[in-house]
Amino acid sequence: MKNEAIEIIKKLRASGFKAYWAGGCVRDNLMNLIPKDYDIATDALPEKVMGLFEKTIPLGVSFGVIKILSGGFEFEVATFRSDGKYLDGRHPEEVHFSSEREDACRRDFTINGMFYDPLEGKIIDYVGGRQDIKGKVIRTINDPKDRFSEDRLRLIRAIRFAAKFQYEIEPQTYQAIEEMASTVNQVSPERIREELEKMLTGPRPADSIRLLDKVGLLKIILPEITAMKGVEQPEIFHPEGDVWVHTLLMLEKLKNPSFELAMGALLHDVGKPSTFTREDRIRFNHHCEVGAQMTEQIGKRLRLSNKQIDFITELVRYHLRFKDVQKMRESTLKRFLRLPNFSDHLELHRMDCLASHGKLANWEFCKQKLCDLKPEEIRPEPLISGHDLMKMGYKAGPIFKKILTKTEDAHLEGEIQNREEALRFVKENFPIKHSPN
Repeated sequence: MKNEAIEIIKKLRASGFKAYWAGGCVRDNLMNLIPKDYDIATDALPEKVMGLFEKTIPLGVSFGVIKILSGGFEFEVATFRSDGKYLDGRHPEEVHFSSEREDACRRDFTINGMFYDPLEGKIIDYVGGRQDIKGKVIRTINDPKDRFSEDRLRLIRAIRFAAKFQYEIEPQTYQAIEEMASTVNQVSPERIREELEKMLTGPRPADSIRLLDKVGLLKIILPEITAMKGVEQPEIFHPEGDVWVHTLLMLEKLKNPSFELAMGALLHDVGKPSTFTREDRIRFNHHCEVGAQMTEQIGKRLRLSNKQIDFITELVRYHLRFKDVQKMRESTLKRFLRLPNFSDHLELHRMDCLASHGKLANWEFCKQKLCDLKPEEIRPEPLISGHDLMKMGYKAGPIFKKILTKTEDAHLEGEIQNREEALRFVKENFPIKHSPN
């Protein structure tokens, strides 16, 4: 990707235009990180860019942004510009193609406002980005309230960068975030979700959530999480502390997770605050079911796909079932082990244990069972079907599901082994009742 990005610069330069790498890739190079992508800034107008390169996609010609396809990679090439007023907290009313200095000054944070000339090996820094990388500081370019008013998502992005890089947020920038936190709901749910995904699947998800809470953003974005603070738990199972502390410990144990697993960790006990009771001890009756319902609502609010919502909701709903695995009937256990994405259920349980009492006996039991059992033992081919039941004289209806489930139970338990035994099992346990003449 880097070589292709250099070739784009060369081609623009050969045609008489200025062209530099811009933004995050420059920051990452200075921090000795591998950039995920390379954005390019140039004084070439969009139509000139499109005329120079064979494969292009006009992403936003009015904003000067063209996508170039090269070597199997995608590169965004943007014309130097300055922005007009922002009326909707996201988009400028108008843009003006301008100089590289003006383009740098319209960007969000100093660490993201630099250019790099890969042909001459030169950093072009009009905003003090190198100094802030050296000082490990997140600072807006110019007035923080102006930058955040232009795009409220920057409030969250500041937190993500601070947590990811372990940087301090410059005091005026921090104060502006606190003062403007309540306005973050002007940002679309989809964009908030994208930032949450980057935070939770990044290197320091727990720090991200802590910092979101500290500046007042978390109570706007995910009030269900701030509700966990101060919710006591029985010390015998949770010596680590309240639900908030336990959840953060869970997040600290995430290692390159999928977004769904990370959300499962964040939300697995979301039902506890509303189900807290003191009986013989502190209890959270039905908190898994309540939490699953809340998770579904949160997923819809953040515009997750139905598939994602179903997956995360199941992680929340079933996370306590592991406590019973060593007492389950063989058929119940095998059905549990064959849940879709069971490896994530298992990992969630492991983190849950390590973030509380530390006992992994049920996790080890399931791991051993998965080693001992063949896939066909966990998910055997059905011995009979509804068509077989109709041929035997049963009338189609709810009884079919009951018969087929009980027959599969017997198969999973090892009580029956083949089709003939299955048919006999049905006849013996579900005799057809004939109406008297």
